Amino acid sequence: MAGTALLSVRNLTVEFDGRAGRLRAVDAISFDVLAEETLALVGESGCGKTVTGLSLLRLVPQPPGHIVAGEVLLDGEDLLALPERALRRLRGRDIAMIFQEPMTALNPVFSIGAQLGTVLRRHQGLSRRAARARALELLEQVGIPEPARRIDEYPHQLSGGQRQRVMIAMALSCGPRLLVADEPTTALDVTTQAQVLAEIGRLQRELRMAMILVTHDLGIVAESCDRAAVMYCGRIVEMRTTAALFSTPHHPYTVGLLEAIPRIREERLADLPVIPGRVPDLAQLPAGCHFAARCPRATDLCREVVPAPLPTADGGLVACHHPYP
Repeated sequence: MAGTALLSVRNLTVEFDGRAGRLRAVDAISFDVLAEETLALVGESGCGKTVTGLSLLRLVPQPPGHIVAGEVLLDGEDLLALPERALRRLRGRDIAMIFQEPMTALNPVFSIGAQLGTVLRRHQGLSRRAARARALELLEQVGIPEPARRIDEYPHQLSGGQRQRVMIAMALSCGPRLLVADEPTTALDVTTQAQVLAEIGRLQRELRMAMILVTHDLGIVAESCDRAAVMYCGRIVEMRTTAALFSTPHHPYTVGLLEAIPRIREERLADLPVIPGRVPDLAQLPAGCHFAARCPRATDLCREVVPAPLPTADGGLVACHHPYP
């Protein structure tokens, strides 16, 4: 996919302190995000998607987390090397994040207006009156009903969908160039999910913003993403355009994920294909390909040698010794 890279991640490696020593949650991953592009990070729970998203903004709690290697280049500027004060100026203004659980991300002791106002005053230098007026505009923009009343309410007084919309308003309040959305529709009903995703998509187009969407929902990926990076045990095993990934998946793990999507023709739960086995414990990762124990195409080579990411004919990459054609 041709275009200018807004974000370039190179060899990002993140570890966490554990009882058995350091556990590698993200293992030397590299990817680009183009201007105005939507890139999905997909995979099972625990594959490193959220840790990757948090690492881009240096929000991994330290300790127990440690970003031990890599570069995160936003327009050529390494966010991992910036002093904390300089990074705080960039967060919200140039790169922002929608967190997975709005009830814990929003401060329960401050009103919605106070929290939005703090962001606007810090990054845009607005007065209290101007910040409140802008906060009202943002709440209306993201579809909050009766914004003049809601602005003085507290997070517990809002529904899950309304809290998520407040998080969207807060993340987009300063017009960032890159948005990291971590499971933005978790715990929402299907109708509210569709509404929230539509709001994010509309605002993304209006602001001409790039986005990294962290999700395990391949249906969302198919509808709203340009490219997808499939993660397993902290590694990117396949990264291609969404159309190519869904039509001709190459990595056996990607094939397994796509086959496990529920379809109307399945009449019983037993009819659903599943990927055998379990995701390995980070404290006991096998040598070679981490997926080998669950893979129908695995050989001794797979169990002994880590597969290098190789380019695909359509401009993507796959890290597999025996990919599907």
